[in-house]
Amino acid sequence: MTHFAEPLLLFGDDGLHIDPKAGIARYGPRSWKVSGRHPARLRVGLIGTPQLIESARDWLMGRAEGVLGDAKNPEFPGWQNDRGFFSSLEFDDAWNEELGQSELRDVLETKSQQDRFGAVLVLYEAKLRLLSERDSTPDYVVIPISDQLVRRCGVADYRDPDQGLVHRDLRQALKARAMKYRFPTQIIREPTLDGRDKTPPSRIAWNFFTAMYCKAGGYPWSPYGLASGTCYVGVGFYRPMGTSETTMQTSLIQAFNERGDGLVLRGHDFDWDPKKTGSRSPHLTEEAANQLMELILDRYEREMKQRPTRVVVHKTSRYWPGELEGFRTAIESRVRRYDLMALQPQSVVRLITTSKYPPLRGTRFSIGDLDYLYTTGYISALREFHGMHVPSPLQVADHVGQDTSRDTLLREVLALTKLNWNSAALGGLLPITIKFSRLVGEVMKEIPADRDPLPQFKFYI
Repeated sequence: MTHFAEPLLLFGDDGLHIDPKAGIARYGPRSWKVSGRHPARLRVGLIGTPQLIESARDWLMGRAEGVLGDAKNPEFPGWQNDRGFFSSLEFDDAWNEELGQSELRDVLETKSQQDRFGAVLVLYEAKLRLLSERDSTPDYVVIPISDQLVRRCGVADYRDPDQGLVHRDLRQALKARAMKYRFPTQIIREPTLDGRDKTPPSRIAWNFFTAMYCKAGGYPWSPYGLASGTCYVGVGFYRPMGTSETTMQTSLIQAFNERGDGLVLRGHDFDWDPKKTGSRSPHLTEEAANQLMELILDRYEREMKQRPTRVVVHKTSRYWPGELEGFRTAIESRVRRYDLMALQPQSVVRLITTSKYPPLRGTRFSIGDLDYLYTTGYISALREFHGMHVPSPLQVADHVGQDTSRDTLLREVLALTKLNWNSAALGGLLPITIKFSRLVGEVMKEIPADRDPLPQFKFYI
C-alpha cells in the first residue's frame, strides 16, 4: 500500500497550491497572465422576466464584490479588476431579452407536458436568436428561472409515436439550443436569488464564478506536473433520446491536454444488445474503435495546433480484444507512446481504518493485477474530509501500453480529478476525462444528428 501526495495546481504568476479556492484567492486564475485567454471583462446577457433579470443582475453584482465565508467555507474574494478573478462584469439592456407575461402564460397554460416543454424551448430559442443578431452580443448568457417554470417545464416525460418513452430536461435542452448561437449559458434558479437555497453563500459564489470564468474562455487553474504533449481521452456512451431504439448507443469522447483544455466529440451510432452480447456495458468493434480514435486525433491536432506525443485513454469498462486492437492500431499509426486504462467506481472493496478518519485521498493498494485508488477521502494537508459518504476507491485495470509506470498513471488520475472547472471543489471521485460523460451525453441527445456539436467543453457545463 502506498500514498500519493495531494497534486498541486498552477495559478496566476505560477503560484502553486493544492486547493483551488486558496490558489485563486492568493494568486489569481491561471490564465490571468500567461495565455492570452484571460477575459479582462465579461459582457453578461440575461433572459427572463423583467423582475428576474433585475434580481439576477443585482445578485451577480453583489456577489462579484465578494462574499464572507464561515468556519467551513472560505471567503469568496470576488470578481473584480483588483482581486479574485481579476475581471469585470458588464451589463447592458441591449444584451437582455425579456420574457413577456403573455408569452409565459401561453407556455404555462399548455396542457400537454410534451407540448409545454416544446413551447418553452421555442420561446427561449427565439430570445437566443434575437441576442445573436444584435450588433453587439454578450459573451455569456444567464437564464434566471422561476419556481413556477421549473415545476411546469423543468422536465418532460411522455410517449412519442416514433421515439417511444422520452425523458427530457430543460437544462440540457437549453444548452443544446444555445450552442446553435455559440452562447455559453448558466441557469440560475429563484431560490438562489432570494436566499432560500441553504447552501453556504460563499460556496455558491465560488462554484458559480469559477464556472463563469471557464465559460468566458479562461482557465481557473491547471494541473502541475502532467507530461507535456499528452492527450488524455475519456471514452463513454449514451443512448439516443427515447426507448424505441433500446439497443442503439452513441459513442462519446472527452479529451484534454496537460493544461486542462477540453474537447467534446460525438462518435458513431452502433447497436448493442446486452442479451446477445452478455454484457450490459457497451463495447466497440475493432473498426469502430479505430474510427473513433482517428476522429479524436484529427480534431485534437486541428484544435490544439499540435500532434500529441502521448495518448492516455480512460474507459469505465474493461477493453474487449477487438476494441483494444482498434484503439491501438489507430494510435500507433500516429503517436509513439500510449497507455490504455479501465477505471471503474465500485463499493465492494474498501480499506478499514483504525482511526475515526476515513482513508486518505491518494491511497493506493493492489489485489492481484487490480489497483485501487482512493480519489476521495481524508486530505491530510488540509485536515479535512471532502465528501458526504464513506469513500470507496476506484478500481484500475487493463493497463495496456506499458509506456508509463503504474505509479505515474495513478498520480495522473488523481491530478485529473481536480480539473472540474464547473465548480471550485478540490477534487472528485472520477478524473475529468470521464466525469462528465453522462452530463455531456444528455446534452448530446438534444443535438440533431445532422448538426455537428461544438467541441468546446464550456458549452456543455
